[in-house]
Amino acid sequence: MAQSIVLLEKDPRVARSLAGGLRPHFSVDVTGSREELRDKVERNNPEAVVLNIEYWRLTDVESLHREFPKLPIVCTHRIPDEEMWMAALEAGASDVCPTDDVGNVLTSVLRSTAVSRSAAA
Repeated sequence: MAQSIVLLEKDPRVARSLAGGLRPHFSVDVTGSREELRDKVERNNPEAVVLNIEYWRLTDVESLHREFPKLPIVCTHRIPDEEMWMAALEAGASDVCPTDDVGNVLTSVLRSTAVSRSAAA
């Protein structure tokens, strides 16, 4: 079975683009709500979560990280800056990538899941 990713994205166009870039490597489960995200993480035990912090708060990243400390969380934002990146990392995110940079998101997810697997080994 393919490794899975849960993608939390409000914009359907962005969700399709990111899911399309991740699908060659992962089974992608797209959701539009925090509640559904948490449920999917609990039920499916994904390799990572990709979450747009333009629509969801860093406190959501913090609580997700607190509940699932080994789960890599890659955040996206239309225009991430250094301050946002630092705040997201402090909240428990693995990385912050531009929403429209599918290659960067994929690289970050692959790197985060590799680090997570080697830490678990």
